[in-house]
Amino acid sequence: MRPQPAPSRAKTSPGRIAVAVVSVLVLLVTGFAWRGVDSLRNSLATASGLGLGGGKDGAIDILMVGTDSRTDAHGNPLSQSELDSLRAGEEVASNTDTIILIRVPNDGSSATAISIPRDAYVNVPGIGMSKINGAFGATKETERLRLVNNGASESESDRKSTEAGREALIESVANLTGITVDHYAEVGLLGFVLLTNAVGGVDVCLNAAVNEPLSGANFPAGQQTLDGSNALSFVRQRHDLPRGDLDRIVRQQVFMASLVSQVLSAKTLSDPGKLSSLTNAVSRSVVIDDDWDIIEFAKQLQNLAGGKVQFETIPVLDINGMTDYGESIVKVDPKEVKKYIANLVGAEVEEEETTSAAPTVDASKFTVDVANASDIGGLASGVSEALSALGYREGEVGNNTGADVSESTVFAKSKDDDAALAVAEVLGGLTVKADSSLPSNTVRVVLASDYSGPTSADSVSPTDSGSTSASGTPDSASTTETSPTPAPAGPPIDAASSGPRCVN
Repeated sequence: MRPQPAPSRAKTSPGRIAVAVVSVLVLLVTGFAWRGVDSLRNSLATASGLGLGGGKDGAIDILMVGTDSRTDAHGNPLSQSELDSLRAGEEVASNTDTIILIRVPNDGSSATAISIPRDAYVNVPGIGMSKINGAFGATKETERLRLVNNGASESESDRKSTEAGREALIESVANLTGITVDHYAEVGLLGFVLLTNAVGGVDVCLNAAVNEPLSGANFPAGQQTLDGSNALSFVRQRHDLPRGDLDRIVRQQVFMASLVSQVLSAKTLSDPGKLSSLTNAVSRSVVIDDDWDIIEFAKQLQNLAGGKVQFETIPVLDINGMTDYGESIVKVDPKEVKKYIANLVGAEVEEEETTSAAPTVDASKFTVDVANASDIGGLASGVSEALSALGYREGEVGNNTGADVSESTVFAKSKDDDAALAVAEVLGGLTVKADSSLPSNTVRVVLASDYSGPTSADSVSPTDSGSTSASGTPDSASTTETSPTPAPAGPPIDAASSGPRCVN
């Protein structure tokens, strides 16, 4: 089993980007009449049941995602002229190709927007190792099929599976960054075009001329003002750039900075027509969580200045990583990401529980039974496959018929059993408990709905688990080991109004 990308109706994808929704926050906080904000709140689409935090750590943390939607935020189909303005072809997918975590201190004095590369290879709950931009779409499609097969209507299946996809993405981001997500905002492609046009176009600057047909980016060097459709091509380009997707992120960030600056300008805030267009753009293209009081949030941010909106990107190990089945990925180290973000936002690094290193065992001497106590179809088979790839003997595999469990657990004759500890480590640090009825050479794994460890032979790394194959040597890892391509630091970017920064 391998993590599958969200389904689409096209053979190729040039890469998509949705709206820079930091500007939506700025719209809510400046010069906007309270009556206008209240009206906007009533027209926004909302999402519920996302398991969000409550901003109890001294800041509000907002996950902003851009989706490849061909409908507006309320599910209404776009007109043909609107579809044409997207220049996005006929592909329809649920990938989230823009993922930004925004941290705003409770005093509203600043905002830090942290971009996460779409190809970052992370642990996705219920899937295992996968590109983070597939967490939403792959989870949604898996859950949709399960619901349909169980007799749910198409509308109910779509609603509940969309909620599951959002939850999986939120949890994936939280696990990677160490930051609890307090609020969620989702924007489709249309929003990008509408917001850009609402402010009369956005200024950008290129170091060199570009002509890249996959994205439609065809621009001269130097400073220029782009309308919505051309702006979409500007931020979509990822081919023919020195740092690939990381340079595309930089383009997103400089565009966001310019758009924020423009929204904050007197020419926008004093123009009723532009404010009306911005309101329409937000109400048609933005989905927020239903617990978000945007009026209260607006009050917090009413003194925010452009120079206090800064843009960053998480550190990466390798921008040209590859799995052993040939999928191109961006390798990241979650521990380094957590440290980087904690230092960036002035938060304390949460100390992970320290445990003794998993013992080294001869996997071929132990049988592992795997039982599925969750509602994820095929989970036990995938985990058993992963353990077999490490050299463990396959035992009984199927649904759990024993006592109910609330958390994924590894059972062995003794809770100090070396094989149980090794298996628990490779499956994501599961709890180990004793079951005196088990033979001394057998381990039993029971998987509950909280399981987020590897689910296939391609998503395990035996060198990290302490287990060995029958020959006593580690099996192949889940990613192809090559000389990593480091990611040179991008330029510092903020939303000050000194003009657009020139970029690749």
